Amino acid sequence: MTFNPIAILAGTKATGSVQSAIAAASQKTGIDFNYLMGQAQLESGMRADARAGTSSASGLYQFIEQSWLHVVKQHGAEHGIGWAADSISTTSSGRMTVSDPGMRRAILALRNDPQTASLMAAEHASDNKDAIESSLGRSATGTDLYMAHFLGLGGARSFLGAMQDSPNRSGAAMFPAAARANRNIFYASNGQARTLGEIYSRFAARLDDGAAKVGAVAPVGLASTTLGESGATVIPGNGETSTSDAAVWAQATLDQINGGTARVQTANLMRPTPDTARLAYMMLASLGA
Repeated sequence: MTFNPIAILAGTKATGSVQSAIAAASQKTGIDFNYLMGQAQLESGMRADARAGTSSASGLYQFIEQSWLHVVKQHGAEHGIGWAADSISTTSSGRMTVSDPGMRRAILALRNDPQTASLMAAEHASDNKDAIESSLGRSATGTDLYMAHFLGLGGARSFLGAMQDSPNRSGAAMFPAAARANRNIFYASNGQARTLGEIYSRFAARLDDGAAKVGAVAPVGLASTTLGESGATVIPGNGETSTSDAAVWAQATLDQINGGTARVQTANLMRPTPDTARLAYMMLASLGA
């Protein structure tokens, strides 16, 4: 009997709008699906309408206003919102502005649209990945990318560079404004300021925990990403390509998107080969997941 991996998946359809939006963004940009899921869980609890109480952050990925306007200006036209990108101007100081108040509100409201937010988060991560790797001379980890989202690219470069040389340096002393807005991150419960190393390690653990809560099949916090020839992110592994493993891996991803329990073979899923992972992504793409 001929083995048909696509037939195995044909009866499953992604129904969660947020998870489906994240999967589509991952496929379009090559940024790891598990990382994007973990980031969304950590930032907003997977709620597209989440709003911060201490800053202008809003939406699935909690973009502050300036960061959102910047990424939309840079990438909006690539994803069908050229009208928004064209409405954003850059001042001589680098600040992003929108002259029409109604247009500004409409552009900022896109942060609460799962599709647009996921695409912009993925593009933002891709830009940051290139910049961080160029600056540090090593592959960017999931936590590096998250630090760039949290502190901005300049802040992340400063944080990561300082951590390499002085991991015991106080994070609050280096980033006082961020510490005031995020006291639970920069300070322990007893009021003691956390070090750069401690903050980084906690973010790595929280990112992995967030990814696990939404069904990620591998840790993402301290793992670097590898892009396959097709542009889809794959997890490095070993062994030979297995079509059946790819089908199981793709089925598990769809189960995760649907909010169900993944029917997985853990050993195979945690260490798929690049070719197996790439084949699984092709299966998902063929189903429009």
